[in-house]
Amino acid sequence: MIATVIRTAAAAGLGGMAGLLGGLFGVGGGFLVIPLLGFFYGMDQQTAQGTALMMVVPNVVWAFSRYQRRFSVDVRMAATIAGSALIATYPTARFATGLDPHVLRLAFAVFLATIAVTVAYCLRRGNVGVATGPTRAWGWTTVVGLIGGVFSGLFGVGGAFVAPPLLTAFFGLRQLEAQGLALALVSPSALLALLAYAGAGRVDWLVGLPLALGGIAAISTGVAFASRLPERRMRLAFCGLLLITAVLLAARG
Repeated sequence: MIATVIRTAAAAGLGGMAGLLGGLFGVGGGFLVIPLLGFFYGMDQQTAQGTALMMVVPNVVWAFSRYQRRFSVDVRMAATIAGSALIATYPTARFATGLDPHVLRLAFAVFLATIAVTVAYCLRRGNVGVATGPTRAWGWTTVVGLIGGVFSGLFGVGGAFVAPPLLTAFFGLRQLEAQGLALALVSPSALLALLAYAGAGRVDWLVGLPLALGGIAAISTGVAFASRLPERRMRLAFCGLLLITAVLLAARG
């Protein structure tokens, strides 16, 4: 009984930390939770991803509502990017549940490290994504949604990382606007991914529920902090967090 209470409380605390970071960076927080579920709960990669999605689904919906309220996310672009992501998410998630956990974990680590290096390179060249308007028609966000949907299905959380760099580089959006649209991409696709992982028996519901409750409790605080941080500093912090997570994943071998 005591062990169950400790396990539940730890999951809620982990969810709260992930929710804070998810609100700050416009992601569901699963990227940090996934390796920690492996370390502390002994989950394989697919089960960790599926369980993290229980937290990600309510987190991204709530975070998107907060971003929309604070930063006026373009609803037309949000609908386009979310709808196109749905096409790719479910079949990719079903494919991911059958992959070797070791290969999937290392692929996830490489993916996170690549995103971090790419964003850091853009910062070094002085491209921080601040522009006066889109440089491509909004319909092109369909491509962003498809790419994000593939990574969301494969890794459970990938779409939120892919979308902001693409939206700032090719559509001239500010980082906070791009993060809001990334949440729109992830919101419906995360639900489909969760259904795919659950159908394959890759979700620990007893851990996932307190994760979700902790995340919801902290998400608004993270969004509030996001509006106060300078864009360059926020991106550098994001890069650092991605690299730390990649190292944790790779360390499990």
